[in-house]
Amino acid sequence: MIESVNPVSGKKICSFEALPDAALEEKLALAERAFRTYRKTAYSERARLLLRAAEILEAEQEAFGRIMTLEMGKPIKAAIAEAKKCAEGCRFYAANGERFLAVENVQGGGSIHFQPLGPVLAVMPWNFPFWQVIRFAAPALMAGNVGLLKHASNVPQCALALEEIFRRAGFSEGVFQTLLIGSERVEGLIADPRVKAVTLTGSEGAGRRVGSAAGRHIKKSVLELGGSDPFIVMPSASFDAAVETAVKARTINNGQSCIAAKRFIVHEAVYDDFTRAFVRGMEALKIGDPLDETTELGPLATPGILEELEEQVNKSVAAGARVLTGGKRLEGSGNFYAATVLADIAKNSPAFKEEFFGPVALLFRVADIGEAVELANATSFGLGASAWTKDAAEQARFIDELEAGLVFINGMVASEPALPFGGVKNSGYGRELSAAGIREFVNIKTVRIT
Repeated sequence: MIESVNPVSGKKICSFEALPDAALEEKLALAERAFRTYRKTAYSERARLLLRAAEILEAEQEAFGRIMTLEMGKPIKAAIAEAKKCAEGCRFYAANGERFLAVENVQGGGSIHFQPLGPVLAVMPWNFPFWQVIRFAAPALMAGNVGLLKHASNVPQCALALEEIFRRAGFSEGVFQTLLIGSERVEGLIADPRVKAVTLTGSEGAGRRVGSAAGRHIKKSVLELGGSDPFIVMPSASFDAAVETAVKARTINNGQSCIAAKRFIVHEAVYDDFTRAFVRGMEALKIGDPLDETTELGPLATPGILEELEEQVNKSVAAGARVLTGGKRLEGSGNFYAATVLADIAKNSPAFKEEFFGPVALLFRVADIGEAVELANATSFGLGASAWTKDAAEQARFIDELEAGLVFINGMVASEPALPFGGVKNSGYGRELSAAGIREFVNIKTVRIT
């Protein structure tokens, strides 16, 4: 059984039977048949269909936003903005996909062609339940592939809504299908010869399992995994902007984002002032019902996520961390955890080594840029990093030395259709978005005619 549960009330919204084996087999066969035809469609036709999907997403953004908020608890304004961002992603690939995949002639003879692979399996997370899917689906469909979505089991209504959007946009039957199945059946799908590639956004553990399965069957995979992103503040930073952005960067999506800032590494010259202002900002956030447009911080998506975060904080405090604000779940119903700031963090604690998926900020004091870079890189993750400084030499050093797939200077790390998105180290491999993303799931074919 796959259930949709409201994270505010804890009450079941609806439930769905998981696909039986026979129905799953029918969907795989349909995807294979659909690909044979769809791969021959013109880029102009694929673009037309994506533009229609964008129109639906934009016209009904409030309704789609409400589905997201009810299923996983993000503030309604952020959920509506996510639906609108999905429309922008579809439009981006409709406008640029053909150019990204145009035949390249090579000096000295020969050419490079980019051709679709076939059905691509997407194993997607609940935290950005529309955007994570669109940033896979828009480039995959524009390239001529077909999509199979295994969404997180706590957002089945989002998963079904996405399938319906592509159907209403005019994509032929089987080009994009949602598979309501549990995670235990993913490995079998990867093994199926009709599935040509797999992309996953999720935890490090899930990435290891999916990457291993893809490797065993010699299939292309893209993994976007966790992050413990540093947010570095140097003395020359625009102080007010850094503090304001720090609060937003830690609590975006209720703190449940791989690219949310998690470790705040602050130069000792501004550490005390930053800490006071940052704590005030975290304490000022309005926590409550995510359907209320004034709410800034909603619940965590599931009771399990709440329990894990609570355990991480408690263990870190037991190891010596100091709670500057928050540090506990809120009383009453729902998966609410207080906006929290921890300081004096020990190296042997979860706060130093692990990703915290919730509104918990980790503060560190450093003496200079060398120590800041060393601490920023002292993690198994390498997804995003933000550094705040007006000093050009410091900016250049951060860009060169921070071990991350994304480095933003004087700004919050974000995903945008035109910019490659992905990480290094245990944050995964491969890239989504931009020209790099659409080329992940194509056959890059060398051609020479003599």
